[in-house]
Amino acid sequence: MSFARSKNFYRVAERIVPVMTFVIITMPVWLSFFHPAVAAYLIMAYLIYFIFKSIKTIYFAGVSFKIMQEARKINWYERLIKSDDYRAIYHVAMIVNCKESYAKVSKTLDKLVNQSLNSKEVVVVLAMEELEGQDAKIRSKKLTQKYKPYFKDLLTTYHPLLEGEAIGKASNASFASRKIDTYFQKKGIDRKNVLVTVCDADSLLPHHYFAYLTYEYLRDFNREYHFYWAPVLLYNHFWELWLPVRIQMILSSVLRLSFLSMKDDLIQISTYSTSLWLLHSVDFWDVDIIPEDWHIQLQAFFKHGDKIRTTPLYLPIVRDGLRAEGIINTFKSRYAQERRWAWGITDVPYAIVRAFETPHIPWSVKLKKIAFVVEIHLFWPTSFFLLTLSASIPSLVNPVFGRTVLGFLLPKFSSFILTISSLMLIAILYFDYHVRKQIKIKTDWKNIPLLIVQWYLLPVISLFLSSLPALDAHTRVLLGKKIDYKATKKL
Repeated sequence: MSFARSKNFYRVAERIVPVMTFVIITMPVWLSFFHPAVAAYLIMAYLIYFIFKSIKTIYFAGVSFKIMQEARKINWYERLIKSDDYRAIYHVAMIVNCKESYAKVSKTLDKLVNQSLNSKEVVVVLAMEELEGQDAKIRSKKLTQKYKPYFKDLLTTYHPLLEGEAIGKASNASFASRKIDTYFQKKGIDRKNVLVTVCDADSLLPHHYFAYLTYEYLRDFNREYHFYWAPVLLYNHFWELWLPVRIQMILSSVLRLSFLSMKDDLIQISTYSTSLWLLHSVDFWDVDIIPEDWHIQLQAFFKHGDKIRTTPLYLPIVRDGLRAEGIINTFKSRYAQERRWAWGITDVPYAIVRAFETPHIPWSVKLKKIAFVVEIHLFWPTSFFLLTLSASIPSLVNPVFGRTVLGFLLPKFSSFILTISSLMLIAILYFDYHVRKQIKIKTDWKNIPLLIVQWYLLPVISLFLSSLPALDAHTRVLLGKKIDYKATKKL
């Protein structure tokens, strides 16, 4: 066994970020006993970093929004058919689902039927879990009877959970993709001519998605090394969401809009497309992990190097915001969902281990990728504590420091930064309103005051439905405890 593959090395690697998280959160307390000025300067540096990230987010959200406005005016199918090359491309829509209702999957299939690209050129795969039993077979039969005539083919796979596999989207998608690969290999079709779109059960693709995807794929010089991602906006049932969840869905959607234009750092989320060749080249998804979207890009990166990119598509995909029965169940489900997303911290030890096993990739390139993943997972659980509490701690821990000029100015500086940040909510409200308008989610005038007042709850919501679930995930990694995948229940 190599050093990088040893259990002891992996255990050290997976604890790096959780340890850093707790060091950062507690830094204002323990450092203020000895060097309160140093603690103050570190807090101020973080606040400056935060405002820089906030401005960057708003700027790139604006860039993406402008491009989206132009993209929605284009008839992508008319652009596509000017070239005969598109006829060589095959599409697979792989809907990974477990215990989802017939009605929910049916809505997703309706969107596929109504694509501008002829649905007869699309193979649909219902990727189900064997553990669901007879319910999955009944649902598959009903969906197949109704929708198979509309597509080139409609297949169902039943993933048997094997020893060493983690239940969830990755292992299911990997199993289904192997079946897809066999299906096209029997037909003698080049894997580079097969585009696989990984969907959740509630992924509502825009009308021109496949036409736009095909057009971009054909004009992309390094297409076999690229993923393709349209912003996944959690806006379905927007006005039926509980207010705390709705606030988070707005922030999440604007953030994803911003990511779209950060091409060098863009990594796909939730629903995305890529060639069957690229999936086959990395032996499909690793089956022992839970968050699969960033992980599959890391798998490809450590196989092929910095040729791997995620290419943006500027037409939004709409998914459901989280709804459950009652506010208590909604909070529990939302907390569990956020913790599951934060479990992506396990990508850090994977990346560190793989970095030592890939001499064909320059260390400068690998370190940049690792640093980006680490930054995201550090910012997640620490931001609330450093933004809201840290500036007042040095003076409380060390009263003498509170009587210094720096001790006096630190809370003032923190308040100034938070004030500037709150002003950026105006831009978020603007993007949110116009994106929802684009996807035909109306805003009654009577709801406008609520859209403004709700932001006063943001600090509390950020603590209980973002920072604490992420901190929970980090703590579990630190203590060597795992989480069990539970599909988020949505009405």
